[in-house]
Amino acid sequence: MTPDEYCQQKAAQSGSSFYYSFLFLPPPRRRAITALYAFCREVDDVVDECTDVTVARTKLAWWRTEVSTIYAGNARHPVAQALTRVVADFKLPQERLLEIIDGMEMDLTHHRYADFTELRMYCFRVAGVVGLLSAQIFGYADARTLEYAENLGIAFQLTNIIRDVGEDARRDRVYLPQDDLARFKVSVADIMHARMTVEFKQLMEFQAERALEYYRTAFAALPASDRKAQRPGLVMAAIYQTLLAEIRADGMPVLTQRTSLTPLRKLWIAWCTWIKN
Repeated sequence: MTPDEYCQQKAAQSGSSFYYSFLFLPPPRRRAITALYAFCREVDDVVDECTDVTVARTKLAWWRTEVSTIYAGNARHPVAQALTRVVADFKLPQERLLEIIDGMEMDLTHHRYADFTELRMYCFRVAGVVGLLSAQIFGYADARTLEYAENLGIAFQLTNIIRDVGEDARRDRVYLPQDDLARFKVSVADIMHARMTVEFKQLMEFQAERALEYYRTAFAALPASDRKAQRPGLVMAAIYQTLLAEIRADGMPVLTQRTSLTPLRKLWIAWCTWIKN
């Protein structure tokens, strides 16, 4: 199996909306974004699959070293090997890949977030940075596109947080800012015990509005001149906004179930959005 084939398999197995967003790209850019996504999956899996924090830290430290080998041209892991050509062709900064690892590492110690300022830093590292790197791979002429890409990445992560409240709670993780919980009179215990109260629904509506504001800010920043190049992000936005609308329409059942769209529906949304833009 070649490094590119390994990355393709890693991306396809995830079933992520990210995968559907770059199906229609020309091969060089599709290979590049697939390699970047596979890298994100590899380091995220370290945190999700390692129950021992020390082991997880050791593996993430290994990945930091492996990032340096990408830029030195002697990478060992197939994902890193695939990225070697990508970082050269698209001039991806080394510090951005390391920031993604920084974000994943936060999950080892940060199980609560005091306020949105703290949460936004996490969202920037694990998703905003990915948005910036993705925009570079897709191509852009106007610097305002980077503002679009960063805010869109954060919007995606906020949507993920909304979708996964119950699943995260079962891992003792609460990403909803503590000051928001206090404002809406929702306790951590309410979330841990899946208490679907009126206050909780109001809290989640507030979180949804925050995510939507990030989508609006992102779209407002995207210059018309770069819109065609950035279609993969618009495809993913259409899928994620549909998902968020489904969650809201179902009454925010995020404590007990994980709402998802079928692969066929994602593909249909992806195709319609691609040809429209």
